[in-house]
Amino acid sequence: MATPQRRPPALAILGPTASGKTALALELHERLPVDIISVDSAQVYRGLDIGTAKPDRETLTRAPHRLVDIRDPAATYSGAEFIADARREMAASSASGRIPLLVGGTMLYFQLLCEGIAELPPADPAIRAELAATAAQHGWPHLHAELAQIDPETAARLHPRHSQRIQRALEICRVTGQPASRLLPKRQRPVAADYELRMIALVPADRRQLHHQIERRFAAMLDAGLLDEVRALHARGDLHGGLPALRTAGYRQAWSHLSGDCDEAEMAAAARAATRQLAKRQLTWLRNWRAPLQAQIDPFTAVHGGLAETLIRRLKLH
Repeated sequence: MATPQRRPPALAILGPTASGKTALALELHERLPVDIISVDSAQVYRGLDIGTAKPDRETLTRAPHRLVDIRDPAATYSGAEFIADARREMAASSASGRIPLLVGGTMLYFQLLCEGIAELPPADPAIRAELAATAAQHGWPHLHAELAQIDPETAARLHPRHSQRIQRALEICRVTGQPASRLLPKRQRPVAADYELRMIALVPADRRQLHHQIERRFAAMLDAGLLDEVRALHARGDLHGGLPALRTAGYRQAWSHLSGDCDEAEMAAAARAATRQLAKRQLTWLRNWRAPLQAQIDPFTAVHGGLAETLIRRLKLH
């Protein structure tokens, strides 16, 4: 009787913003044959460097990060695109005898990796353009109300101004004639099912310590030229604040400031608050999510000098 083939190993580091994921990933890269694959919905965009805490060029040369700088900020990037890209990059890493190391804080992407993605129709540019035109005239809350009439279950999960998801839900309804909530249970085979995936969650023991780190990091971003970075994006002329790339914490507030909607102090306070809220949502997701059987999560309270060694020993990596 043939022996079942063992699945190749894969690692994942997930946690809230500013919890030290990149630092740990870089240390593991120095110690293990891993390929770092970004799981960050903002770092995919070119030109969004400082505000996304993207590793600098020297670091990326030393430790390349896949799925970084793969989209122009005028474009969108969906969960389905991430899954296709991650599947390809993980397979290439394993085929070369190395270990895929997924690193980031976009929790939806981790969920899709482990639970599979719904079998939904591809994007329809004509319908998207029609919906965008309606939104420009009447606003996204108007389209949210339309969605509530035909797919109340999906509408109840979405903020009235969450443009990208409202647009996608209405697009699905128009293409298929069915509400997205009816199609979502039908899922593809999860990427994680093809790997022996170990997930390392960085969960701060003290929320206040994380908030202090967020404060320090945003101050460092301002010193590093965050406003100049956003000013260059603003000057392009083809971007606007409603784009997914510019709705992320820090960029949204900086864009508003450069548009004359608030002064710099108000911008900084709003950006710090938005980042704290992001961290809170990430921690809530980590606390409530139950990973499927093909993924095992090891929680750690903080990054410290010996964590990489602890991981290597505990997970029996070499």
